[in-house]
Amino acid sequence: MIGPLRIAMLAHSTNPRGGVVHALELSEALTALGHDVVLHAPDPRGQGFFRPTRCATRPVAAGPALPEMTGMVEQRIADYIAHFEQPAARDFDLFHAHDGISGNALAALRQRGLIGGFLRTVHHIDSFADPRLMQLQARSITAANAHACVGSEWQAQLKTEYGIAATWVGNGVDRCRFTPDRDDRDEHIRNRFGLGAGPILLVVGGVEERKNTTRILEAFLQLRAVVPAAQLVIAGGASLLDHAGYQSTFETVLQASGVPQSAVHRLGPIADADMPALYRLATTLVFPSVKEGFGLCVIEAMACGTPVIVSSIRPFTDYLGEQDAIWCDPHQVGSIADAMVASLQPGLRDRLVPRGQLTAARHDWRDVATRHLPLYQKLAEPAHA
Repeated sequence: MIGPLRIAMLAHSTNPRGGVVHALELSEALTALGHDVVLHAPDPRGQGFFRPTRCATRPVAAGPALPEMTGMVEQRIADYIAHFEQPAARDFDLFHAHDGISGNALAALRQRGLIGGFLRTVHHIDSFADPRLMQLQARSITAANAHACVGSEWQAQLKTEYGIAATWVGNGVDRCRFTPDRDDRDEHIRNRFGLGAGPILLVVGGVEERKNTTRILEAFLQLRAVVPAAQLVIAGGASLLDHAGYQSTFETVLQASGVPQSAVHRLGPIADADMPALYRLATTLVFPSVKEGFGLCVIEAMACGTPVIVSSIRPFTDYLGEQDAIWCDPHQVGSIADAMVASLQPGLRDRLVPRGQLTAARHDWRDVATRHLPLYQKLAEPAHA
């Protein structure tokens, strides 16, 4: 193995989305292994990443986002290109993109001969109505010199759709931060958001179609009929994509339900430091996504001792055993509601909590970082030749 590497890690945002969290945690783990990693992301607000980091970061200058999504994506690609056009900004052994925005920027730089090549991690593959966005997504993948995937589903899809053999690298959880041990922050969070005794059904990811939030709400309304004290807590939702239409549908269902305001809490983005306490306060994490790259919040919740409800689809079936979680059909409201009811049963919970701890223990960021090293070595060898 060649010596310590200087690695440019690129994310699409400074917000706590799954791919950004992966890029940040990977950067920190690589730094701990002795590599010189600088994590980049467009930063229009100039506030830096969503939490303090144990690696170097370089916010990329970016203007306010354009209102139309395709224009915004092309704008962010241009922001990245402008940054790396400066020779001093390209003083790295290799470049690693985690999304379509950074992947397209690096593809353009490679085409111009400004960089030798790059690694592209594919967290998931989206379907866009705009053909231009589909073209940009494909280019960000096919232009890369090497590929990594966090889940075997996307690894298989890359092989089928693009003929690309990608390396599986997995995901991790920081079990020093995500722990079942309660502290003063737990009650602070309960009081801050006005959460009652519960049971508390926690949803992470905001109100989005692929997160299945409207069906979750409809299932929760069925649960409330038999458990009147139940509360639905929806956290997160910072996204570059426009979910206004789906959020309007969700709001219509909520208003028609007649449930009191105290029953459904929409918290919005939550400080990273507060997430472990929120997981611990939750009775259950409800995560029946219809499409997911991996679902980092699943193993974060498990590390905090919180049982989870997940969809009976990949990627969950790839890394969770039959007895590790409560499974449901994400397209059937009744199935989600049944899973919610089951999650309140003491006997089942007693079995799920220790299994969740074991599952979380199998996902370590140092292992994820180590799986990247052969890929990095191949990419860096031409620069060291």
